[in-house]
Amino acid sequence: MPDVYIHIGEILARNGRMYPNDIALVERVPAEKRRRQITWSQFDHLANRFANILVSKGIKKGDKVLHFMMNSLEWLICYFGIIRTGAWVVPLNFRFTSDDVKYCCDVAEPKVVVFDEEFTPRIEAIIDRLPTVESYICVGKNIPSFAESYEELMKNSSESPLNTEITYADPCGLYFTSGTTGKPKPILLTHKNMVSSCITESVRQKMTKKDVFVLIPPLYHTGAKMHWFGAFIVGGKGVLLKGVAPEWILEAISEEGGTVLFLLVPWAQDILLKLDKGEIKLSDYKLDQWRLMYIGAQPVPPALIEHWRRYFPNMEYNTVYGLSESTGPGCIYLSSDALHKIGSIGKPGFNWEARIVDENGNDVKRGEVGELIVRGDGIMREYYKNPEATANTIRDGWLYTGDMAKEDEDGFIWLVDRKKDIIITGGENVFPVEIEDFLHAHPAVKDVAAIGLPDERLGEIVAVVIDPIPGKEVSEEEILRFCEALPRYKRPRKVFFGEVPRNPTGKIEKPKLRKKYAGMEEAFRIK
Repeated sequence: MPDVYIHIGEILARNGRMYPNDIALVERVPAEKRRRQITWSQFDHLANRFANILVSKGIKKGDKVLHFMMNSLEWLICYFGIIRTGAWVVPLNFRFTSDDVKYCCDVAEPKVVVFDEEFTPRIEAIIDRLPTVESYICVGKNIPSFAESYEELMKNSSESPLNTEITYADPCGLYFTSGTTGKPKPILLTHKNMVSSCITESVRQKMTKKDVFVLIPPLYHTGAKMHWFGAFIVGGKGVLLKGVAPEWILEAISEEGGTVLFLLVPWAQDILLKLDKGEIKLSDYKLDQWRLMYIGAQPVPPALIEHWRRYFPNMEYNTVYGLSESTGPGCIYLSSDALHKIGSIGKPGFNWEARIVDENGNDVKRGEVGELIVRGDGIMREYYKNPEATANTIRDGWLYTGDMAKEDEDGFIWLVDRKKDIIITGGENVFPVEIEDFLHAHPAVKDVAAIGLPDERLGEIVAVVIDPIPGKEVSEEEILRFCEALPRYKRPRKVFFGEVPRNPTGKIEKPKLRKKYAGMEEAFRIK
């Protein structure tokens, strides 16, 4: 591995030297009709400025800096500034409450907190309970009395690079999971993990310097920033789009020359719905250069991709699979040359291996369901301060994902479901994703979630939550009739109509649904 790639801060410095005047990042805020951009040299120098600010605050290698911001140019400037000091960046979910932030601070013990002004109330509510924090830096115009202004500090800071020695194996970031199933788990990632993600994503996306990557998901999550890493390592332009309206997405691709875009399932569905209704027209946008759309973070209904390809028949398509524990996406993916396998998550990505094993860690027979495990340079170092959970998850160099899967005769992997989401009804295992994929083919279904509800006789029964397409009516009876094509034990016994909650990375929040609907009376069922 060449020295230039020892840590990702050096990749930014290299881009600054090689492409100083090329656009590195664009920030688009369509709701405010606002657009900003910076070049690679500006990006590099601004990151140095923030690094020098942190050093002036006493930050040194191995310290932690809490990073609590919404997507913006400043998000990435602060991120790279932090890692250039040798400190660990601790990016937080923008949905975290004050209590969540307090919990993360208790675990990470940060010395500095950098935050957006809109999060001031959440920080202020716990400020007297954050004993390790010595400095607060606020990004915005309304600076609270307990913090210093990012903008003012940056004005007087040096652009000179630091001389901190950072190795390939050094920790880089502490990433907290979304916390949908309990307390967020802290995942420690290294510079080796980050560089591995850059390489895997660049290979998967077939990235070149001419590509333009449009990024929408929240940067705090490994499933967003690491998508962009594919463009980052080759010096391609990145576009931060704040907003998910179909018009805004197509405008960004058209006006910025976007070539690669990652979408979550609901965003792709929204685009298709507006195209179906004639509310947007592809002819109004310049999209010829858009070569790749890919989806991940959740099982992808084959019906959705078939629908997409009717509008975009010549566009490449990928499905990506990954976890925060594997430094985000790409450890397994379905490439455009295997579209006959739509519905699967594909094969191991560049520099990755995968197996499907039983409870004892032995390979299952091809076609049988087991737990998916992966191995590669992207595997996290550990769950920070939790050796027991680490030992349960990383065994003999393999990461146990907790996802149930099977491998077909051609070596393609099909995700069945999360281990903890399996419904056991009358002794039979039902995998919710199979029910969800089936119901996504119904013409009135926009989104769907399948969950297990307690039942005295069967242990659990299958229930589905249906979010209909706006303007289309569908009844419980119609859904049940549609499901008669399923084996009897897989058919839903209860149907609810309502929103299907998803976290910022698109995953269905099953615990919320089980809590909401378990034990509900008939009055809550809409017929």
